[in-house]
Amino acid sequence: MATRKRKKSVEAPAASRGLDARRLAAATPPASVESLAAQIEDDGGTVLATYRDPLGSHWQILAALPIDRVQPTPFQRDLSETHVDRLASAIDRLDRYLDPVVAVPAPDGTYWTPNGYHRLGAMRQLGAKSIVALVVPEMEVAHRILLLNTEKAHNLRERALEVTRLAQGLAEIDDRPERDYATELEEAALVTLGLCYQQNGRFSGGAYHPVLKRCDRFLASKLSRALEVRAERAGKLLALNDVVNEAVADLKARGFESPYLKAFVVARINPLRFQRRPTADFDETIDKMLASARRFDAARVRADQLARTGGLPSEE
Repeated sequence: MATRKRKKSVEAPAASRGLDARRLAAATPPASVESLAAQIEDDGGTVLATYRDPLGSHWQILAALPIDRVQPTPFQRDLSETHVDRLASAIDRLDRYLDPVVAVPAPDGTYWTPNGYHRLGAMRQLGAKSIVALVVPEMEVAHRILLLNTEKAHNLRERALEVTRLAQGLAEIDDRPERDYATELEEAALVTLGLCYQQNGRFSGGAYHPVLKRCDRFLASKLSRALEVRAERAGKLLALNDVVNEAVADLKARGFESPYLKAFVVARINPLRFQRRPTADFDETIDKMLASARRFDAARVRADQLARTGGLPSEE
């Protein structure tokens, strides 16, 4: 079998893009940025520098903000107390805070951070009075949370819940077609899976994610309506999961013990498994899987068939 060559990423020519270092703070900020700087001072903060970012030339402000005026965006993942404890311990041992959060001015007069929840929690745990932030004037930056939130790796559950909360928040403030938010929401399947996780925190999304990536696409309808459609899709997935769980229980009753039983069942009922088409219809695919799951006969499964299972996609 021929070894597939890894596609080499295209690199831009060295020093070919963005601003020269001497130009980052050389121009006069626009009125909107000066107004934001004044707001930061009025809120009890201090503007440390106003400059353009070196890649896209966008204006932003390096500022010290009162820590009680900074809040996480309402649609990001839940806080991990373990991660906060480790981070607080590391910052405390170093006795320095060296990693500014990103913040945007929020509608309620505070500052939202889309990628600094754990650093914010660690600084609060240490009793800090203030926190250093890169304050960005455009709220849209906070909406692209999955592109920014890199301080702790997401597992599938966290990504899906985060994307779903973001979609629900965006539907209330700017109800454009869902497909207009493809960059912010990253992947259509994540919204559907997030709605499943909201109803069942123990849902095994990793078992169904490969199928959904082929049959769940962003919709042309407004985001609020798209969420209604996705709620119906989530209901179908949860119903399918219940039947799959019954099949897994039947396999266990026959003496099969493996962490990959669910992956095995889902693979057996997946109608796209041997199809070359890159995409399929969601309802048609899930309806076929549900019908196949109801017909699943554990008595016809052999041990060697299970042994060939690749295993359940990791939730981590």
